[in-house]
Amino acid sequence: MRYKWGIDLGGTKIEGVVLDSNNDLKIVKRLRVPTEQSKGYNHILSQIELVIEKLKSETGLIPEKIGMGTPGTLDPQTGALKNSNTLCLVGMKIKEDIESRTNLSFILSNDANCFAIAETKMGVVKDLSFVPEIVFGVIMGTGVGGGLVVHGNVINGLHGIGGEWGHNVLDPNGVVCYCGKKGCVEKVIAGPALESYYKMKTGKSASLKEIYTYYKNGNDIAATETINHLITNFGKAISVIINILDPEVIVLGGGVNNIPEIAQKAKEAATPYVFNGEVKTSFLAPKLGDSAGVFGAALLA
Repeated sequence: MRYKWGIDLGGTKIEGVVLDSNNDLKIVKRLRVPTEQSKGYNHILSQIELVIEKLKSETGLIPEKIGMGTPGTLDPQTGALKNSNTLCLVGMKIKEDIESRTNLSFILSNDANCFAIAETKMGVVKDLSFVPEIVFGVIMGTGVGGGLVVHGNVINGLHGIGGEWGHNVLDPNGVVCYCGKKGCVEKVIAGPALESYYKMKTGKSASLKEIYTYYKNGNDIAATETINHLITNFGKAISVIINILDPEVIVLGGGVNNIPEIAQKAKEAATPYVFNGEVKTSFLAPKLGDSAGVFGAALLA
């Protein structure tokens, strides 16, 4: 299949791309439309159709199959989407519905998996001098997610939750998560959790970017405690991934990972908690930016 078609279904935008696999995955056409999720599920399906029709019109090509990244996971048992922060998608059989509306075949995976496969095949991992067996993609922003690539293939798992390390319990006495558990990784080291931690220490509200600036200035004890809290708990959380999967490469994406100390101190922070007693895993910054989602979706196909 020469041309690879991808759709990245986001909370605010839907992006589509056509890649030419015979020309080093060169972009043939790429475009975006607003998701407009406030207008409901059927409108989102119409917006996905709009992206496909625009791509067909502007390229003169007809897709054989389309990969689509979703905010949430398609449950292999029920065919319904789950764990999505775009609430109108939860419980909906989006794959079945979009295939019925377009008469096309779709392959779906969550946005973190799309990030991981894109950085593996087109991004920072591709630039390495070796081909890793296992790559784990981390997304830390307003939430925490992960994607797993083994031998160049996304691993979705029996329940469709392969790589979902953000909802392992990190602090059993911590804050209640939307998933129903307490102290999930997401509720400890995601951006909003870190901002809440700083506010608890100071009584003041500040964005994570501001907190990091205070930390770098070196005159705000609470900011230093917040960043140290992040690095320590990232080490604990990622050690579970290292112990179970032992990836050669972990790619660090998402807004929280704009804090360079995470990558710089990741090995040191994880070492006390890994079975090996030493961490040789490479922690890398991503290369593709916000292109990763749509490129990864195309690679699913």
